[in-house]
Amino acid sequence: MPSSKGYATSDKHSPLAPFSFTRREPGATEIAVEILYCGVCHSDLHMARNEWGQSIYPLVPGHEIVGRVTAAGSAVTKFKAGEIAAIGVIVDSCRQCAPCKRGEEHFCQEGVTLTYASKDRVDGSITMGGYSNNYVVDERFAHTVPANLDLAGVAPLLCAGITTYSPLRHWKVGPGMKVGLVGLGGLGHMALKFAHSFGAHVVQFTTSLRKKEDALRLGANEVVLSTDANAMKAHANSFDFILDAVSAQHSLDDYLALLKQDATMAVVGLPEQHPTFDAFNLITRRASIAGSMIGGMPETQEMLDYCGRHNITADVEVIPIQKINEAFERMLKQDVKYRFVIDMSSLNSLK
Repeated sequence: MPSSKGYATSDKHSPLAPFSFTRREPGATEIAVEILYCGVCHSDLHMARNEWGQSIYPLVPGHEIVGRVTAAGSAVTKFKAGEIAAIGVIVDSCRQCAPCKRGEEHFCQEGVTLTYASKDRVDGSITMGGYSNNYVVDERFAHTVPANLDLAGVAPLLCAGITTYSPLRHWKVGPGMKVGLVGLGGLGHMALKFAHSFGAHVVQFTTSLRKKEDALRLGANEVVLSTDANAMKAHANSFDFILDAVSAQHSLDDYLALLKQDATMAVVGLPEQHPTFDAFNLITRRASIAGSMIGGMPETQEMLDYCGRHNITADVEVIPIQKINEAFERMLKQDVKYRFVIDMSSLNSLK
C-alpha cells in the first residue's frame, strides 16, 4: 500500500502536526496523484476543530488539490502518468441515484464521500485529505487542468471557485443584471471575478472601506460599506441577485431589503451559528433565500475550462506546510489575500 505523509490533528483542541499513514492501491478506474498544491479552505478549520460536529480523528484536512498523476488503473481513459489532475470536495458517490446520473454528484441521495473525514466506499477506511503528499481517487472525481493556468492559483478553484461559479450560473448571472456580493474573502473574491467576467454590474458589499481598492481591482463596479445605512438604502429594491459568501455570524435582513421583486439571495458561506432573517423581508417582495454548494463533476470541469479560456485563478499566498497552524490563525483574522495554498514540496523535509 502506498505510504503517505502529511499533517493531521488528533482532536479538536490540538494543532496540526506531522502524520504518517497509508493509502490503498489504485483500482482499475482510479489514479494515484502526487500532490503539488493544496488550498486552505475555511472548512478545513471548521473540521479540524469539529465546529460542525462531524469530524473523525486523526484528521488530515484539504480538499483543493492539484497534483501530478503517478499511476493510472488499467481502465482509466482520462489521465496518463505525468499529467496534471485536480481533486475537489467529494471523491465518490453512489453513482446510481437521479442526481448522480445527471452529473450532480454533490447532491447524491445516499450521501457523498468527502475528500477527508468520510467513509471510503471502496474499503471502508476513513479518507485522509490533501494536506499530504499523495491521493488515490476514481477518475470520475478528478479533473483535467488547462495548461495555461498557474497550478497554485488553480487549487482554490476546486472549492472556492466552483462554490461561487455554480450559483452564478444556476441563477443565470450575466449582462444586464445587477448583482451584489457579500464578503470578500476566499469565496467572495472568486465570486467577484466570475460575476465580472459574466458581464454583470457587480456591487461588492464590505464592512471595511480598506477593501475598496482591491474590490475594484478584482472587477467590482461599485463598492458599498454595509454599515452605512444611507448607502445601503440607496440600493433598495434594485438587485436581481445577491450572493452571500460570509462565513461569520450575520443578519441577512439588510441585504434582503435590496432585492427586487422575485429576486434571490443565495447563501454559500457556512457560519458556525446560523444566519438570521425577518420573513417580512421575503413576503413583501416575494423574494427567495436559497443555498448552493460546490458543483457536480461536469460543472466543475466546465468551470476549470472556463477559467482556462479567461485566465482566471485565485489570488493566493503560498506557504509551506510547516506554517499551517499560523495560517489557520491568520485566516480567522482575515489576514490573507485571498487564499492560502500549501506548497506540498515542503513535506519533503519530513522523515
